[in-house]
Amino acid sequence: MKPVYLAKPGVVCAGGLNLDELWKNVIDGNQYGIVKVTACNGKEFFAGRIDGGIFHKCSGRFDMKVNRMEEKCLLQIEQQIEQVLQKYGADKVGVCVGSCDNGSEFSVAGHKTYFQTGRFPVDYSLEMQGADYVASFVSEKYGLKGPCLSFSTACSSSAGAIIKAAQLIKSGICDAVVAGGVDVVSDTVLLGFDSLEAISSEKTNPFSARRHGITLGEGAAFFVMSRDPLDQTGICLLGYGESADAYHTTSPDPEGKGAFAAMENALKNAELLSCDIDYLNPHGTGTKFNDSMEAKAIGKLFGENCPAISATKPITGHTLGAAGAIEMAICYNSILANMSKGAGEIRLPLQVWDGEKDPELPNLNFIDKNNGCKLEKVKCCMSNTFAFGGANASLIIGIY
Repeated sequence: MKPVYLAKPGVVCAGGLNLDELWKNVIDGNQYGIVKVTACNGKEFFAGRIDGGIFHKCSGRFDMKVNRMEEKCLLQIEQQIEQVLQKYGADKVGVCVGSCDNGSEFSVAGHKTYFQTGRFPVDYSLEMQGADYVASFVSEKYGLKGPCLSFSTACSSSAGAIIKAAQLIKSGICDAVVAGGVDVVSDTVLLGFDSLEAISSEKTNPFSARRHGITLGEGAAFFVMSRDPLDQTGICLLGYGESADAYHTTSPDPEGKGAFAAMENALKNAELLSCDIDYLNPHGTGTKFNDSMEAKAIGKLFGENCPAISATKPITGHTLGAAGAIEMAICYNSILANMSKGAGEIRLPLQVWDGEKDPELPNLNFIDKNNGCKLEKVKCCMSNTFAFGGANASLIIGIY
């Protein structure tokens, strides 16, 4: 099967403002990006919210934090975008972006003005709330003429965008695609998840017997995906799997059937066995039900061949629609940073938690401060994203 090549991604999140910063923090277990924030109702939450002062005014038609964050991320891979434009032409370069936020910062402010005055602000446009704009912005900024698609399947949005990008390339519709995701921690998001009683009062503690819920975050990650390599790493998207169990609007299937199917489909698509996976970045939200079902699905799929595992949301926060892309970027660097290393030298992201294993869950191979990495190589990684409504996705990247 011909692979889809990945170049070094651009990343912006609370865990780091580029891939190198993020990598240092995930292997050191540094949670400095998770801070206390206050919502509009005065309630405090832990969240991975980025100081808006680091962003410049967006060059697009609308100047919103989601697009400022997106642009800062895209600038990190601008040379790669220009490279595929020159190589393939604008008509053969597409865009696939996953996101859940549709201009909420303008929506909330605009409606507040409307309720106070009976009129929307003069600069308010309903188009700001269009789900397409995060993708249209990329096409307009770089003059890309290929398919321009946006995805909003909750937490699996950017994983779905990456999968569709691969399919566009494999089908010959595109030769390259700018793919990834972006999302913000708006008050709408914070208060919405709080109403579901899903937010932890402490920093998220995934897979622990004492887990309390999620810590939300914001960020962006983008890859240039192409049919030909743009560098010498040979890192590719080897396979992907999706499933839609539709068990419940917000709760996953407690037995993890959809999660298992997504991972199993990814292995089949990549023509790999479970023992070929060296590192797994789980969805790992820290909620009672997600961690339970995901651990069961991982245990069922891998059995005694359980790979090294670490959930990185304690460092980045749960970045919603951007999570799949950000965590695939972490997997990318898990391969890149360890290419020339051997046994005893390998470093992978730390599982930051209290170490209290849940006796009701399978005994998984977590890499934490008490259990270091014992791998001799890191050639193949899996990343999971499991969303509301049972929209599940699993991605496998590795050396072709």
